[in-house]
Amino acid sequence: MKREGILNSEISRVLSYMGHTDTICIGDCGLPIPDEVERIDLALCFGEPTFMHTLDVLAKDMKIEKIILAEEIKTQNPQVLEEIHALFAGQNMEVEYVSHAELKARTHSCKAVIRTGEITPYANIILQAGCIFA
Repeated sequence: MKREGILNSEISRVLSYMGHTDTICIGDCGLPIPDEVERIDLALCFGEPTFMHTLDVLAKDMKIEKIILAEEIKTQNPQVLEEIHALFAGQNMEVEYVSHAELKARTHSCKAVIRTGEITPYANIILQAGCIFA
């Protein structure tokens, strides 16, 4: 039995086989997930678990070098955007903004998409794995 880190076996498995520049997505409950991409469904009910709680837990267990967000989050969900920036404050991390349509297209190359119960708009992020050694 694990002593620490992510207990969800599917998330833990995906993170353990990811390499440098591989990506994983955390999405709200409405984000379409391509059939060919692994779906890790955490949604219990509307709002649970939240996008930010899920992102916070993953960020503690994953080396992230880049995040990709939908441009629309800036105007449609500034509170979550502020929380994302606060979570990664002080880290040397690239932030890329793309259209929501482009973000959805990029989920096709993700190792997995984690579906949360989040119900606020554009609460979706793609995390690009960094290198764990220098």
